[in-house]
Amino acid sequence: MKELRAGIRDAIDAMRAREPLVHGATGSVTRALVADGLLAAGARPMLTESEQEAPVLVSVADALLVNLGSLGSDGMAGMLPTARVAASRRLPWVLDPTAIGLAPVRTRMAHELLALGPTAVRGNASEVLTLAGGAGGGRGADSTVAPADAADAAREIAARHGCVVAVSGPVDGITDGGRTVRVDSGSPTLTRVTGTGCLLGALTAAHLAVAPPFVATVAATALLTVASERVAHLGPGSFRVALLDALDAVEPHEVAQGVRLSWG
Repeated sequence: MKELRAGIRDAIDAMRAREPLVHGATGSVTRALVADGLLAAGARPMLTESEQEAPVLVSVADALLVNLGSLGSDGMAGMLPTARVAASRRLPWVLDPTAIGLAPVRTRMAHELLALGPTAVRGNASEVLTLAGGAGGGRGADSTVAPADAADAAREIAARHGCVVAVSGPVDGITDGGRTVRVDSGSPTLTRVTGTGCLLGALTAAHLAVAPPFVATVAATALLTVASERVAHLGPGSFRVALLDALDAVEPHEVAQGVRLSWG
């Protein structure tokens, strides 16, 4: 665990030093928090998903987030071509299969995107189960099963597609198909603010630009969860603003030492 904590510290340090440009194909509802959160953490956002522009602009990015959140016509047309360009250029990219299961369009698209080989997949337990071919059946963006119930599905996806899979919940599980770590940090208020999951996907992309996939994914989760604990005493409205300040203020060594980790 000492080596992993050192990796977390170094990944956050490297991310802030490089200030990677993260191209986010994400929903309109959460774009403001994603953009502000990336800037506060030390990265730079570029958020567009249109078919005419996104596949071109991703060529200058350091990493890509593909989030199926509030999927509109632009996203349906632009996300797959953009991911194809990222894959062809070997850019690290994150698939966030928000609300798949019941929704037919986004569920099919999530499987098509997974086939392109994302560097990391980040979702709740229901989404991960659905992505693995099971009956996840979440309620919109909310999971109806516990993260532990998706542990085998996460390992299967990671092993089959050569990626890291992060399953979010009260205790996050992150696996590369071999190693699995649990992150037992974070304020419950994260679940009461729209877009914190999307922000975590974007932070994961930012860290993938500078660190190996497993360490990068754990580092991003550690950064957001430790920052959230700094402002856990606040209500959702104040928490949203204060979370940005915390992402800016928290030091890499504080994240590495403060995050609660266990191997699983």
